Amino acid sequence: MTPSNPYKQYKEQSIMTMTPGELVIKLYDECIKTLNLAVYNIEEEKKLSEAEKSIKKAQRIIHYLDGILDYNYDISKNLHMLYDFFIRTLVRANIRKRSELIKEIIPMIEELRNSFQQAEKKVHMK
Repeated sequence: MTPSNPYKQYKEQSIMTMTPGELVIKLYDECIKTLNLAVYNIEEEKKLSEAEKSIKKAQRIIHYLDGILDYNYDISKNLHMLYDFFIRTLVRANIRKRSELIKEIIPMIEELRNSFQQAEKKVHMK
């Protein structure tokens, strides 16, 4: 029997108890962090294989966010188009190893994250 890792247990428990809105914000945070790491690996470290891993992780997060959209809301169609744009941009950035393409979309993802955070705060104020 392997010893349990208290930090891992805490992390899993905190994720399991998040509201859907908190989880979306956490996913945006991870996506932003991962894209910044990709930029760093391309520009500073010249570790292109590490940058590729980061870009692909960000793509998986964006695909997940796209997959959980609820099309009962009008905004979902717009979010889908944005997510599609992000994915296409990341594919180009990954193929060409161009950090400036990644840098163009990070502020957009940050803005979405902030919007979801504000919405989450309003929901819990009621």
